[in-house]
Amino acid sequence: MSPVSLELAKAHMKVDGNAEDELVSLYIDGAETWIGNYIGRPLADLDPLPADVKIALLRLVSFYFECRNIATFGVSAQLAPLGVTSILDSYRETWFGDGE
Repeated sequence: MSPVSLELAKAHMKVDGNAEDELVSLYIDGAETWIGNYIGRPLADLDPLPADVKIALLRLVSFYFECRNIATFGVSAQLAPLGVTSILDSYRETWFGDGE
């Protein structure tokens, strides 16, 4: 079960109705996977999930939702907003060059 419910994500993004539910659910799952990969462990290992990580998850879901139709050509696109990585950096297990 996700630490962020569909209802919470929709409230965060101010999405009414249920036309976007499948898409928002997909973004929740994708954001959880991305964060788990970024910090080096599944979010299920952080039980209970710290509030700041939950906020990062909501921000990432919102980022995916808002940027779903943006195409970039010849520019660098962010994988996640700066605020998300700033929050998650303190939870990272390893960094590139740590000798692993």
